Amino acid sequence: MRGMATTRLETFTDAAFAFALTLLVLASDVPHSYDELLQALRGIPAFVMSATLLMMFWTGHHSWSRRYGLEDAKAIVLSCLLVFTVLVYVYPLRFMFSSMMEWFSYVLGVPLAGVPVTMRPGQVNGLFVVYGAGFVAMCGAIILLNLHSWRLRDELELNTVERFDTRAEIVAWTLVASAGVLSILLALLLPPNLAGLAGWSYSLLAIVMPIHGRRVRRRRALVAAA
Repeated sequence: MRGMATTRLETFTDAAFAFALTLLVLASDVPHSYDELLQALRGIPAFVMSATLLMMFWTGHHSWSRRYGLEDAKAIVLSCLLVFTVLVYVYPLRFMFSSMMEWFSYVLGVPLAGVPVTMRPGQVNGLFVVYGAGFVAMCGAIILLNLHSWRLRDELELNTVERFDTRAEIVAWTLVASAGVLSILLALLLPPNLAGLAGWSYSLLAIVMPIHGRRVRRRRALVAAA
């Protein structure tokens, strides 16, 4: 852990993610009646899912900062790229999960959605393209940060296990980004009546990432033993 002391870059990034979470909350109006309060409470699932996804990217940057402690020009530029994308991405993120909860409410017959989402069927493809672009851009920033650390592996004096961890992190985030790329391609190629299939590409991560994690843990144990 070469970055145990919090840098100004990490503080700036943390503040940006905190502000993005605040924007998620401010996306909902303050309730002025009991019915509006119930409607706001029904928006909690969409908020939790949006916040969880943001925290996934925050954790990726936090882990990178702790492992390498870099604050050079490239690290600043790439971290700013992540921050700018987060602040632009926050509203498409909330809109996406609000739409998802509205769909679940319709299918399950359970009120899980807050403020109703207005969207024509032909606009679903565009929503997945916008959402996927932000998702891939944020993954790309994390990948580039870890690639930057990999290029500096000799200067950082990374040992064999640390080099393995760096490569594994790059592969993991590339797999995550690939789900977004697949979603964008499906949204661009599928007709409007099948646009919803683009969203299911992200569910593949629930299968791919555990398999990748188990494989990494086994190989890491062998590398550490050697």
